[in-house]
Amino acid sequence: MAEEKQNVNLNINDGDAFFSNEVSINFNPSHFFIDFKCVSPRIDPRNQSGATFSLKHNVVILDPYAIKELSRMMGEIVARYEKDFGKIEKSSAAKQAEKARKKSKSKPVPEEKAPGYFG
Repeated sequence: MAEEKQNVNLNINDGDAFFSNEVSINFNPSHFFIDFKCVSPRIDPRNQSGATFSLKHNVVILDPYAIKELSRMMGEIVARYEKDFGKIEKSSAAKQAEKARKKSKSKPVPEEKAPGYFG
């Protein structure tokens, strides 16, 4: 019996480029969830009720072995980057904001009497 050759067409959707200014990572026993977020303010002159923010996010789900390999690869890439371009450090603006945040947290916050359900 002669074998039939079959052609297979493959369409690859690369997706859109995505800038992320925030990331969160969560896990359960079988998967890690990496949520890349981009939060940006929007100006909408039609909206008179307050600020408008746009939130986009992409989630990557990996099994434990894949996340461990990703971690290893990221370590190697960061080490190569720092070898070529110098040590990666927080920007002076980030350090200043962190210092201001710590300072504001150290001030005692006056307790406010919140109304309860039972008066």
